[in-house]
Amino acid sequence: MENQSYDVAVIGLGAVGSATLYQLSKTGAKVIGLDRFAPPHTLGSSHGETRITRLAVGEGEEYVALVKRSHEIWAELESITGEIIRTRTGGLLIDSGENPWAKHGSEGFWERTVRFATNQQIEHRIPDLEEIATSFPAFQIPTSGKIYQEKEAGFLKPELAIEIQLDLARKNGAEQRNDSPVQAIREKNDGYEIILQNETLWVKKVVLTAGGWIKDFVSSEEKKKFKICRQVLHWLEIEPGFTDWKAYPVWMWGFGGAPEDFIYGFPSLDGVSVKMASESFLDIGHPDLIDREVSEEEQQEFWKTKVQGKIKGLKNNFLKSTVCFYTVTEDAKFVIEPSNGREDFLWVSACSGHGFKHSAALGEVLANRILKSSILIAQ
Repeated sequence: MENQSYDVAVIGLGAVGSATLYQLSKTGAKVIGLDRFAPPHTLGSSHGETRITRLAVGEGEEYVALVKRSHEIWAELESITGEIIRTRTGGLLIDSGENPWAKHGSEGFWERTVRFATNQQIEHRIPDLEEIATSFPAFQIPTSGKIYQEKEAGFLKPELAIEIQLDLARKNGAEQRNDSPVQAIREKNDGYEIILQNETLWVKKVVLTAGGWIKDFVSSEEKKKFKICRQVLHWLEIEPGFTDWKAYPVWMWGFGGAPEDFIYGFPSLDGVSVKMASESFLDIGHPDLIDREVSEEEQQEFWKTKVQGKIKGLKNNFLKSTVCFYTVTEDAKFVIEPSNGREDFLWVSACSGHGFKHSAALGEVLANRILKSSILIAQ
C-alpha cells in the first residue's frame, strides 16, 4: 500500500487531542487524528459525565489565561452545535483549616487560589460558615474552616466536548482513525513515518497527545517524569428530603495536610445521585496495568474516610463507580516539549489531573505552535 501523506498527525484524541485536531482542521491543513480506542471512551482520563471548571486555578496562576480562553471556545462550540458543554453552577473551595491542605506546594492550595483570584481580578467572595451551612447544609465544615466561592465555576461534559470537536474536525475535512494504535514513529529529515498495524503514514509534523500512553514513546529517562495514578469516581444515592442537591455548586474540599486528604463533587444531574471522588497519587506504572474494577471494600473505605462526618444527605449506597486515571508530574505542571529538539514534533503530557478545563485552549495553542514550526507539505 502506498504511504499516505499528511501535514499533521495528532496521536491520541482525548481532551487535548480532540481540541488540537479541531483547531488544526479549521486552518486548511491536511490533518489526521489517530487513537488506539474509539473516543470518547472509558479507558483514559476524559470520561465520567462531568469535570469541574474554575477560573482561579490553585495549581498555577499561569493557567488562568488558558481556562478563560477555554470558556470562550466552549461557548463558540455551543453556538455552532446548540449543545451545552459548560454549565455554570458557581463553585466552592473549602479548607478545613485545622491542617491546611498543601496540594502541589508548601503554601496552602486555598491560599494560592484566593491570591490568584485577587491578582487576576476573578469575581469571588469569602463567605462565612453560617451562610454556607444555611445554603448548603450537606457540608459539615468545622469552625476552623474557610471557604472560597467563585461565580464562574461549574462543570463541563467531557464526553460531549470530545465528540463535538471530533465531529466538527471531520466536517472540516480532518481524517480520523479509531482503533489504530501507533506501533512506532520514525524520524526522517523532512518529516515522520507513523507505523500502524497494517499501513504506514507519512506526515510532516506530529502532535503526540496520548495521555498516559506517552510512556510508550519517550525514553527510559523521560518515562520517570510521569506517574500513572488510578482514580475512582463514585455516584452515591441521595437521601430524599434532606437538601436540594440539584441546586448545589461544584465543590472541592481539602481536609488535611496530605494531597489525598481531599474530596470533590458536583450537583446532582439526575435528582437521584451525587458524583463524588477523591484523588490518589499512587503510581500504577502504565495505563494498561490499571485495575478497572471497583470493589465493595474500596467503596466502603471511601465512605468511611471521605464521606462520613463530612457530607450529609447521602446514603451509603453506591449506585455505580468507575475508574479513570491521572498522568502526573512531580510539580503537577503540564509538559509540552519538542521531541529531540524538533519543533515539528510536540509531545504533550501530563495534565496532572487538572487538564480538562484547559484543554480547548491548549488545543488552540498546540495547533498554532505546530503550524508555525515549518513549511507544510499540502498544496
